[in-house]
Amino acid sequence: MVCKNTSTEPRRRTCRAYTLVEFMMAVSLTLLAATAMASLCCFTARSFAGMTNYSDMAMLSRMALDKMSRDIHANCKVTAYATNSITLQDSSSNTTQFVWDKNAGTLLCVKGVKTNIYLMQCDSLQFWIYQHTPQSNLLNCYVAATVTNARLVQATWTCSRQIRSQKVSTESVQSTKFALRNY
Repeated sequence: MVCKNTSTEPRRRTCRAYTLVEFMMAVSLTLLAATAMASLCCFTARSFAGMTNYSDMAMLSRMALDKMSRDIHANCKVTAYATNSITLQDSSSNTTQFVWDKNAGTLLCVKGVKTNIYLMQCDSLQFWIYQHTPQSNLLNCYVAATVTNARLVQATWTCSRQIRSQKVSTESVQSTKFALRNY
């Protein structure tokens, strides 16, 4: 039989807790990682909101272009012109007027007594009129001197929206030329 001496003295406890320096470093690293994650989440949310607004406004601009194209092609002459409005007349003497309201930021189409909103949140819009004669070696036509010889109508606009209380341009410039077909 083997006999061992055992001590009756209590064992010494060793300290196994974190020191204050180790605890402060762990808290600092955790806060740094949380700040980085919060920043990434905010950036991602803003980017998704911007992409959603861009695609939504691009769709609305295409719809406005389609409607304007249909309405302008159905007319045969320009009867009044300003940079923010244009009035067209068809072969039956019915008028179609496109008006940009700067204060409301809307493009309106007025046919007789009926008014339709074609575009909203529009920051700028401008109309130009051109002759049908192309300039030599260029893709442009000559600017019309009067409304009686106008055969092309150009419309250019920009739109924007608020993203998290900041006005951000979420749609590039839309521009197109419409030909008056029924002359």
